[in-house]
Amino acid sequence: MLFSSLRRRTRLGLAATGVAAVAALALSGCSGSSTASGSSSVTVFNGATGTIAENWNPFSPSALQPTLGVIYEPLYYYNLASTSKPKPELATGFSWNSAGTQLTITTRKGAKWSDGTPFTAKDVAYTFNLIHSTPALNTSGLNATAKATSDDTAVLTFPTKSFTQEPQVLGNQAIIPEHIWSKVKSPTTTINAKPVGTGPYALKSFNSESYVLQKNPHYWEPGKPKVDTVRYISLSNADAASAALLSGKVDWMSSFLPNLKQLVGNHKDIAYVNTPALTTSLFACSNASLGCTGPQTDPAVRQAIYQAIDRTQLNKLAGGGFAAPGSPTMLLPDRDKSWIAKSDDVTIPQTAQASKAEQTLQAAGYTKGGDGIYEKGGKPISLTVQVVAGYSDYIAAIQVMQTELKKVGIELKSTQLSYNEWNSNETKGQYQLTMDSIGLGPSSNPFTTYNPRYSSGSTVKVGQAAPSGGNYARYSNPAVDAAIKAAAATKDVSTQKAQYATVQQHIVQDLPYIPVYVNSTLTEFNTARATGWPTNDDKYAFPASWKSWDNGIVLKNLTPKK
Repeated sequence: MLFSSLRRRTRLGLAATGVAAVAALALSGCSGSSTASGSSSVTVFNGATGTIAENWNPFSPSALQPTLGVIYEPLYYYNLASTSKPKPELATGFSWNSAGTQLTITTRKGAKWSDGTPFTAKDVAYTFNLIHSTPALNTSGLNATAKATSDDTAVLTFPTKSFTQEPQVLGNQAIIPEHIWSKVKSPTTTINAKPVGTGPYALKSFNSESYVLQKNPHYWEPGKPKVDTVRYISLSNADAASAALLSGKVDWMSSFLPNLKQLVGNHKDIAYVNTPALTTSLFACSNASLGCTGPQTDPAVRQAIYQAIDRTQLNKLAGGGFAAPGSPTMLLPDRDKSWIAKSDDVTIPQTAQASKAEQTLQAAGYTKGGDGIYEKGGKPISLTVQVVAGYSDYIAAIQVMQTELKKVGIELKSTQLSYNEWNSNETKGQYQLTMDSIGLGPSSNPFTTYNPRYSSGSTVKVGQAAPSGGNYARYSNPAVDAAIKAAAATKDVSTQKAQYATVQQHIVQDLPYIPVYVNSTLTEFNTARATGWPTNDDKYAFPASWKSWDNGIVLKNLTPKK
């Protein structure tokens, strides 16, 4: 499963009516957090609504979310909520040869699969060789073969310099057991109904409304996990999620609650953490040569939109005051400041630059029509932005932007779609503007943002589906392609920074993705049954309940509350 750019699993906007309806709520598949006398349990809502389809295949893009990190583990854990170094999981060491074509991995001794079979480097080699020999499993473009040279050493060989593949190999690939998967006839289609992993939990039971995971008795980390079972549930809608949290039916969820601070003040067992990490943006289908149509194909129009937004007002009216300033480089100003070449590009201006926006349009040959909307060649700057119905904060943000853009002579319309239709339009480039977010690749190196989103190799013509997490803007710039390729061929940070400076020079001007702000990622906890959740002062993992890999780190760090 590719997470070169994490997309929202859920953006539930919660209405006040749901908070008031706690006492009346009845939840199917969720009857509290006790499983048996003396046992401990927590309940997680990760955004699942409706019927749950069983799928534990770690290669499948539709695998159930705790498949990665809770049941299956990577070699290393990358905490994208901080600047910490990768944490050893199934590997304890790695090194590259000087040519960047061989990666030697030392695997963890003493680890076992959940069925008690010893884990070895042969499992690592088998995993990567299966990916190499099965193109349908290779969604990340990984090009490596592997060999186990001993029980605790695996060597991956690449045909070219591949230093920047390191985070994908080490932190974004589930390792599977050879003794199980060598007998799987169709690794691309199996739902893997009886998953065998090395993670802290194993599957106990499943039904279409919820599923339960239990402690892996063979887990390699001494004394962990401490919570006996974890229940994942499906709820009907956002209001049900809010009510479930406040009534103690759910212990962990991630949703946007506009009155969160008030709720926390009124409920002693409710805590929250905010992890601004996803840059909310207006994606523009930008490349006319690949089939994009509309005023947004003109960089001057995209620049004017960027300049016209009053982000302070937008955060107040739509972001609940939780959003943080973004960067026109699409990196995170706090975490990634050292990678941003120009000080002026660290953060976006927070107030509207209305006169500058109009000057940008005028310099590009636009004139204002009688209705106050700029036009060129008789065609007004009238744009439609698509948004998912139910993303209440995004819908509110668009309403604010409609007013702000009208002030500078740009008409913005919106259309609300189902998630599936919105997603299909976005991946196929069948839109003018779409509201989405960018951020959180498998490492904090800018390559994981720039290569999938800005490389010509990550996009296709309008009407064809771009790779998952790819270049949906259809952006193409030879100078950017060359710089990304050069950065990928070296581990030298100073050389990489010089190449990324070239990328930033172009994308800040071209703006195929127009950054709005770094949106809040609000995660809520009920602390009545367990302690050890991430806090604003200790973000030892990215805490969102929908975030794969991190779920396993959080769950194994919890302690039942006595």
